[in-house]
Amino acid sequence: MKYMLMIYEDEKTYGTSAQGDPMNRILEKHMAYTEKLGKAYAGGAGLKGTAAATTVRTVGGSKTVHDGPFAETKEQLGGYYLIDVPDLDAAIAVARDVPLRKDGSIEIRPVMGG
Repeated sequence: MKYMLMIYEDEKTYGTSAQGDPMNRILEKHMAYTEKLGKAYAGGAGLKGTAAATTVRTVGGSKTVHDGPFAETKEQLGGYYLIDVPDLDAAIAVARDVPLRKDGSIEIRPVMGG
């Protein structure tokens, strides 16, 4: 079964740019982690910061376009893994090992039709 693991962290822990030592160190950890996943790895990527986000919002049938994410939160979606594992317990085991720089969370969701 396929699951998406969504990585939420405070993007401020990486500084104002997506470069430098904190980012390089976490990228190295994610590259090693991806190799460790082996056949369970079905895809994934990091995302640019919320400053690069655009949101299309629909209210009452009217669509508006806004800069930035829809909601201001303490943690931002920074990347994701798509995994193919037997069940939720296996997905939880995989999610427990996702590298984080500091505090954060990994949201696990089954993929429809997965």
